[in-house]
Amino acid sequence: MADEEHQESIKVARDKYRSILNEASENIEWRYGGPPIFDAVNKLFEEGRTKEWPEGSLEETVQNAVKSWEVELSHKTRLQDFKTINREKFKLIVNGREGLSGEETLKLGNYNALLKNSLPEEFQYYKAEEESFESSHDAFRSAFPRGFAWEVISVYSGPPLITYKFRHWGYFEGPYKGHAPTGEMVEFYGIGVMKVDESMRAEEVEIYYDPAELFAGLLKGPYTSTSKKQHDNSNDKSTSSNQYPFSK
Repeated sequence: MADEEHQESIKVARDKYRSILNEASENIEWRYGGPPIFDAVNKLFEEGRTKEWPEGSLEETVQNAVKSWEVELSHKTRLQDFKTINREKFKLIVNGREGLSGEETLKLGNYNALLKNSLPEEFQYYKAEEESFESSHDAFRSAFPRGFAWEVISVYSGPPLITYKFRHWGYFEGPYKGHAPTGEMVEFYGIGVMKVDESMRAEEVEIYYDPAELFAGLLKGPYTSTSKKQHDNSNDKSTSSNQYPFSK
């Protein structure tokens, strides 16, 4: 789920926060035709970060590695083009759920992979099973038009088993699934554990965070008039089955 932004044009990408974009990219299948440009979210990151790590430090290296991994997951269409993970061993584990392979993660998309949950349907504020890669990215790009920035707060252990704390934030300035924007900052914190090989390629990534911290800010926006009518109609239809959940 890390920094996300529309690709406004196709050009050779150079990015000081994502080293993967500074490497040759011939014969790579990019999702939007070419490597992404992160100018807007980089500006948001620089203005809002709480830590500025020295170049070459462990913290900067980890931050760059995770951002580079997210670039590949969000913007490449073939696992064979990934350079930041060990394709044969890779697993993504979120909040203790069963691990996803590289291919499974790529198919779902990072938002769906990170937000999938096993709560009863009536308590799910995000239903990953009903979202495609494209629809999930469109929803959050709409909500955060300047991007959704990500930073490393602390690194507790170095490779090969890296443990770190992160912060994710953006400004809710566009609609999200019928909720009007509030203009307020939405942020959440989490813990990551990343097992890497000798080339710093990720073999296993574990992410632990509370999705309610994210959605508390997004669902705070009032329903627009159209979406409110749809929401009310949906509630009317489901009242008889959901009003007394323990009566059967």
